[in-house]
Amino acid sequence: MVARIYRPAKTAMQSGKAKTQRWVLDYEPEVAKSVEPLMGYTSSSDMKQQVRLYFETQEEAVAYARRHGIAHRVEKAHERKVRGSAYADNFRFNRVAPWTH
Repeated sequence: MVARIYRPAKTAMQSGKAKTQRWVLDYEPEVAKSVEPLMGYTSSSDMKQQVRLYFETQEEAVAYARRHGIAHRVEKAHERKVRGSAYADNFRFNRVAPWTH
């Protein structure tokens, strides 16, 4: 039973950063998922995959895992890099590629 502690990435569907500030403790799957032959549903008998705990800081998540004797792995948080650009840059005189339709 290995837990993964990480900070989730921003969703690709929205530009906001909601739900990316908290740290998450998830369990790694112990049993592979199987396909139910009649209906084709994907299922697993591993109940720990349904558990997801949220913490305000990484230290709180690690302390919780150590306190409860959970083997854990901490994944480094990736910071977002934002490149500044302006709409006027599309019509710049010294543009690398010519602007055409």
